[in-house]
Amino acid sequence: MQRQRTLKSPVEKIGIGLHSGVEVQMKIKPAEIDTGIIFVRTDLDDKPKIHATANNVTSTLRATTLEENGAKVFTVEHLMSALSVCGIDNCEIELTAEEPPVLDGNSIGFFEMIKSAGIFEQSANRHEIKPEKIYRVDEDGGKKFIIALPYDGFRVSFTSINPHPLIGVQYEDFEITEEIYRKEIAPARTIAYEKEIDALRAMGLGRGGTIENVIVYNDEGWLNELRYKDELVRHKILDVIGDLRLAGFLQCHIIAAASGHALNSRLAKKIYADFF
Repeated sequence: MQRQRTLKSPVEKIGIGLHSGVEVQMKIKPAEIDTGIIFVRTDLDDKPKIHATANNVTSTLRATTLEENGAKVFTVEHLMSALSVCGIDNCEIELTAEEPPVLDGNSIGFFEMIKSAGIFEQSANRHEIKPEKIYRVDEDGGKKFIIALPYDGFRVSFTSINPHPLIGVQYEDFEITEEIYRKEIAPARTIAYEKEIDALRAMGLGRGGTIENVIVYNDEGWLNELRYKDELVRHKILDVIGDLRLAGFLQCHIIAAASGHALNSRLAKKIYADFF
């Protein structure tokens, strides 16, 4: 049984949100045993707290949104992904706006922040979730799905299916460890189709996206250099890890095809409901 963990010291970063484009100061602070991961909106009256749990997910439109008592934070999946792999059970994340900074459009910056702060092992045991049955959610008649299978460890197998000929079908399968995550998953950036950008911004989305933090493609090719030939599916795995951390620390094998935040969050809610 592993012990609970928090940060040794606070760490902070200033940046802009991926979708809002608004500047935000984020501070990640140590927290006591059994606190969990809590977002604190320091820009609002009374500094409301939003617990990072699956039952607080209220929207999955292009990002995962958490809301509690009328206060919300969104695009939490990249930060949650890094916190998950670093094994952080307890921390408070103070934000001066409703969205964490996008940084590099992935989770490597968050991962490095956490490691630079140091990790402190606490005296209580971790509440690990080890499903003893199969969980599955799907849509489109089963063409899109995500499954959690009993497994000794945490593994993600993901098939990405994109109709654009430049991308097509991509598949990766990783046993999730800190080293594999740092090298193979955390640097993978979020993705956008150039023709969709104006429509997204009209919806109030993607306003902080740039060619530095988003990989962009059009019908001719990529507008920036890829870090991996299958960067898209690696980022999908990054998102799965973050979205499922909202159910707790899972010990299972995740198998997914064409899943996004909506399916990820539905699975997280099903598991969470059985264990909390």
